[in-house]
Amino acid sequence: MDFSVDAFRATPAFDILTKLFGQSEHTDWLDESMSWKQTCYIGDWSFLPQTRFRGPGVPDLFSGISVNSFQRFPVGSSKHVVQTNTQGHIMSEGILTRLDEEDYVFHGPGGDRARYHLEHGDFKATAEDEDWFVYQVSGPSSIPLLLDLTGDERLLDTRYMHTLSTTVAGQPVRALRQGMAGEVGFELQGPREAGRAVYDAVVEAGQRYGIRRLGNRTTPINYLENAIPTRNLDYLPALYEPEEADFLAHLLGSPWHIPRAFIAGSFEGASLSDYYRDPVELGWTRQINFDHAFRGDAALRKKLAEPERVLRTLVWNSDDVVDVQRSLYADGPHHTFMDMPRDLRGHLWVDRVERDGALVGTATSRGYSYYFRTMLSMAVLNTADAEIGTRVEVVWGNPGDPPKRIRATVARAPFKPVRSRVDLRAHLAALQARSGPAG
Repeated sequence: MDFSVDAFRATPAFDILTKLFGQSEHTDWLDESMSWKQTCYIGDWSFLPQTRFRGPGVPDLFSGISVNSFQRFPVGSSKHVVQTNTQGHIMSEGILTRLDEEDYVFHGPGGDRARYHLEHGDFKATAEDEDWFVYQVSGPSSIPLLLDLTGDERLLDTRYMHTLSTTVAGQPVRALRQGMAGEVGFELQGPREAGRAVYDAVVEAGQRYGIRRLGNRTTPINYLENAIPTRNLDYLPALYEPEEADFLAHLLGSPWHIPRAFIAGSFEGASLSDYYRDPVELGWTRQINFDHAFRGDAALRKKLAEPERVLRTLVWNSDDVVDVQRSLYADGPHHTFMDMPRDLRGHLWVDRVERDGALVGTATSRGYSYYFRTMLSMAVLNTADAEIGTRVEVVWGNPGDPPKRIRATVARAPFKPVRSRVDLRAHLAALQARSGPAG
């Protein structure tokens, strides 16, 4: 198999976001994108691969391949687990929940990485596929909505990244408090066969609270505003090194693995490693703990001590963005098409970011935020060029198309204020003091 950059650029793109997130729009993407700021939404993440791990050796299994510490991992809690290679580059990641003393479930492609090491190691653990529904219900009015649905006030005392067993529509569900949108909310999980009843109950009860169903055109803006880098959309997993040849062969037999990203944009890396990222430059430093040995620990010690690059948001100049669209109405060659609110084909779209003509980083996940009325992107920038307010330029366009230099301003990441960890009782009291249930 050809692992050159040219081969990844030549790979035909397809509508991966529809494959993953389902229907494109339910109301329309403008309306849906306001939901996690003003009311609430339900989004379906059931497409994520899910792996059930059981046995006393599960913490040891994950410890050797993850930057996270597992010395403290109480039953009912979850961790964002980040897996790296020997150079400290990200291999995969996902959410691991401890259901019971020796019972865990992993949501995300990182389950394959753990399963591979389980098969090639000596761990007192087992692994099997799991099949759950996973519905995120998030936004200001999600809390009164979920209280109505469950009648369970324990939700208000559930800590961030902890779970609670409750019921919805007579179905047992596990509610994980999380905040992909940077807002208050819970992720409802349970057996696939109960999923339709739970989903319909949330939508019906949510009418009172202004609920929206999240389509695939809007979902990436959720990630962008809250600065959630995504595999194959913001970085390439470090699969394509000689040391990972056996693991890559294992992955190619997995139904969950997308063997190629679909590289586009003005940045032209010399090799695929130019599209790898490490947890320091993606802002995942709180996950790193050196109380155990893991692949890449030495490299990450150096990166943490002297970070070379950091994650930021770029605010694109609106006049320059309009120039790109305007070129479609003029004779002759035009600039590379800029889809709205973002590219829907699932490209790893990576553009050059320059300052005074010199390369200082790369921009990914370019998308239009209707709430903020501006074009945004995530960017990994050299630390010397990452001060908030710094003016840079994004070189927009695929190689061969007329390039457009778009002025941009460095902003913090996440761009949207993060409210996911607020006290839920105080949040509910504030809602009730303003106007009662939202919607």
